[in-house]
Amino acid sequence: MNNYELLPGEEIYDLLIHDLKIIQHREEFRFSLDAILLAHFAFVRPGIKAVDLGTGSGVIGLLLLARGAGSVIGVELNRRVASMAERSIALNGLAARMAILPADLRLVQQELPAGQAELVTSNPPYRPVGHGALNPHDHVAMARHELTANLDDVIAAARHLLKYRGRFAMVHLPERMTEVLGKLSAAGLEPKRLQLVYPKLGSKPNMLLVEAIRGAKPGLEVLPPFLVYHQDGTYTDAVMAYYKQVKT
Repeated sequence: MNNYELLPGEEIYDLLIHDLKIIQHREEFRFSLDAILLAHFAFVRPGIKAVDLGTGSGVIGLLLLARGAGSVIGVELNRRVASMAERSIALNGLAARMAILPADLRLVQQELPAGQAELVTSNPPYRPVGHGALNPHDHVAMARHELTANLDDVIAAARHLLKYRGRFAMVHLPERMTEVLGKLSAAGLEPKRLQLVYPKLGSKPNMLLVEAIRGAKPGLEVLPPFLVYHQDGTYTDAVMAYYKQVKT
């Protein structure tokens, strides 16, 4: 038996980026484009130490490594998903550079030392409880709604982990922009870069990408809009550029 053997219901997906592959389960929350966009939006200096909160399948951490991060810790509460992430890491031969901590991010202060990370990322649950229908699968509902961790919890965990001048990159809903920016600033994580993601030209934005720096002075750079699809439904060059980063 190898250390990335598939269990019933699991499949291996090719990310089509840097030859990376990921193990996912049909009944669990599966990563989508928001994770890909966040992993490429985050500013990654070569060799940095990073932590991904609510890492799920580990896709963001794997992409951060591909972009030059030295090491990544992925924090994940769902034990079955954490196991898949660990085996995905082994499948890609990256066990020396990425580890999974099966833990509640609300308790990260008890699990990881303060100020150890130069970069923290998170693709957190987007919706407060009571907003939108809950998925009948508990683990999927946890990934989409703030059942086990809310925005305050995610920001507090990032604040604990970051070094002074460290960066926190997050994807969230545009409709919660003022709340996100206000809570980041109040926690001492000053928003410095922001980008709205639009499905296509003429549509409303459906994703918010934001990066904050611990201890920075106020001053927000708003980047040009990011378009995902052309009018004919094909990916834009901006998206396809990520998928051209395949090893030869």
